[in-house]
Amino acid sequence: MNTGFKLKVLATNWGYPGSMDAYCAKVKEEGYDGIEIWWPTVPKDADELFSALKKYSLEVGFLTAGHQSNYEEHLATFKQMITAAATNKNQRPLYINCHSGKDYFSYEENKAIIDFTLVLAKETGIKIYHETHRSRMLFAAPVAKHFFQQIPELRITLDISHWCNVSESLLADQQETVNLAIKRTDHIHARIGHAEGPQVTDPRAPEWDDAVKAHFAWWDAVVAIKQQKGEVLTVLTEFGPPDYMPTIPYTRQPLADQWAINVYMMHLLRKRYSPS
Repeated sequence: MNTGFKLKVLATNWGYPGSMDAYCAKVKEEGYDGIEIWWPTVPKDADELFSALKKYSLEVGFLTAGHQSNYEEHLATFKQMITAAATNKNQRPLYINCHSGKDYFSYEENKAIIDFTLVLAKETGIKIYHETHRSRMLFAAPVAKHFFQQIPELRITLDISHWCNVSESLLADQQETVNLAIKRTDHIHARIGHAEGPQVTDPRAPEWDDAVKAHFAWWDAVVAIKQQKGEVLTVLTEFGPPDYMPTIPYTRQPLADQWAINVYMMHLLRKRYSPS
């Protein structure tokens, strides 16, 4: 193993009900390296974020996206958000993760978004990744395969739980495409999906053993490449709150503790992948 390999595990604020300061304090206490969070477009939110990051000595990865269904408006929003994140003077991010395009945009429209990020990454030196996410351009393995074949520079955030959900499988019949994705992966969203959904109820439960083993096999392959190259691998523990987390009917009480699951995943990842 190349001695330059490092594992950095980040926490999500998705579903956290408290203040940014309280969230970052809890993240630090649990032993995370940092957080992944949407780029704050409101100055007050940005001030609170960067103050907390500095106070608790946390690293950060930013999420960016466009949301409009109109392509031109979507592209303009995306460019504005990601440029602000990449050029901010407060704290240099570990990476920027893009919820890129839309599944119903044309290939050429989505490719233009990737092309913009490739230029921005070269100009700023910041790593920019495109996430395998439902409703976005890389929503399914066969669609992503075409992007991989056409754009050699494309690097991704692997959230393979989405592909399991879309294909209604653990992707055993699409191993070639999964292998292509693994070679393009620089960041992992460590949520475990299954054939009928993007998130198992609790990865500690024995009924999800096959899904857990499948995801760790994919992540093992990514880690092996990063170890060989001596590169940093960032991982986000991203089990989500309701309605990603299944709930009890009528009361909508979650079936498991989201925060506890993510902390469990963080420790599991460190035990499995941290250099000894």
